[in-house]
Amino acid sequence: MGKVLMIGAGGVATVAAHKMAQNPQVFTEIMIASRTKAKCDRLAAAVEKATGYKGIQTAQVDADNVSELVTLFNAYKPDMVVNLALPYQDLTIMEACLLTGCNYLDTANYEPKDEAHFEYSWQWAYRERFEKAGLTAILGCGFDPGVTSIYTAYAAKHHFNEIQYLDIVDCNAGDHHKAFATNFNPEINIREITQKGLYWENGQWVETEPLEIHKDLTYPEIGPRDSYLLHHEEIESLVINYPTIKRARFWMTFGQQYLKHLEVIQNIGMSRIDEIEYEAPLADGTGTARVKIVPLQFLKAVLPNPQDLGENYEGQTSIGCRIRGIGKDGKEHTYYVYNNCSHRAAYEETGMQGVSYTTGVPAMIGAMMFLTGQWVKPGVHNVEEFDPDPFMEQLNTQGLPWHEIHDGDLEL
Repeated sequence: MGKVLMIGAGGVATVAAHKMAQNPQVFTEIMIASRTKAKCDRLAAAVEKATGYKGIQTAQVDADNVSELVTLFNAYKPDMVVNLALPYQDLTIMEACLLTGCNYLDTANYEPKDEAHFEYSWQWAYRERFEKAGLTAILGCGFDPGVTSIYTAYAAKHHFNEIQYLDIVDCNAGDHHKAFATNFNPEINIREITQKGLYWENGQWVETEPLEIHKDLTYPEIGPRDSYLLHHEEIESLVINYPTIKRARFWMTFGQQYLKHLEVIQNIGMSRIDEIEYEAPLADGTGTARVKIVPLQFLKAVLPNPQDLGENYEGQTSIGCRIRGIGKDGKEHTYYVYNNCSHRAAYEETGMQGVSYTTGVPAMIGAMMFLTGQWVKPGVHNVEEFDPDPFMEQLNTQGLPWHEIHDGDLEL
């Protein structure tokens, strides 16, 4: 039914590739491209071994280089480009899609390399160009952002006349048995967590100090976990698309050991994203040379690779939306919709841990929605702007079943 070019060969891409191959009636042709072709070759071979899907093509491409992307897109002619590379590369890939007539999907919004800041304005600026070109761009189709936004759309469609209070809650209760590791790209993860918090209340944004606001929340099958208020991108589009929202917040759990390591990393300057210069010894021992490094990028190189965490990962994630508002009957109601994902089950199916799984599966479903004609709308759109029902149905069949609690205690 469709031809997809996936950019990226990391943990999320590994999951997405496995799930695409499990749905060959939709994904009739697949190409995997990244900066290192050997990684793509290994991933293609692993997918074929696990699923029997044959003929995955691979390619080398620098996703920072528009001309390289254009050459590849023109040669392969995909129906959709699925961007599972780094958020730094969203704009170059979108530009290449416009130049070659390709539809687009990603899982995280753009952020510049030289500033720890992310927002949708850079990508929303492409709306008119995609619309005029008759191309669909689907933004933020992971879990959060992604499924959490679709949960909100589903709640608005089926349960609420007015969503007034929205809290997105993300708990990772897994144990990877490492002293310190991040569950996705360390550079992106640490930049996100060390930013100031931001939430929406009474028509305006409220800024907090990093990890300033926290409280215990109880997660299904897990129990209470200390949860911290963060800035997260899906809030930005949700308060626009659901203007009845009076307050919207995002919460994520962190253990004390993780936070202590993070504090040390910040205190010793290893979270810096600016270049520093230092005197490095030459490999042949003949002297030294002045070299430049970005401390956070160096830290990424020495931390455990998130792709390697799955084998010994225990426990589960629990991510969902806690909503309060005016129901279809005109009365106030609460609603909690969530998914719990087992790290062990994710690893046994795809070789990756649950955090990669919960992002890679929705990316595949989003591409499926486009290729099957259910999510086709020229322009640049966040996922909540599409019909949530067929996506919610696929979550139940593709490995991320969801659960509902009506009129329970939201704790918030």
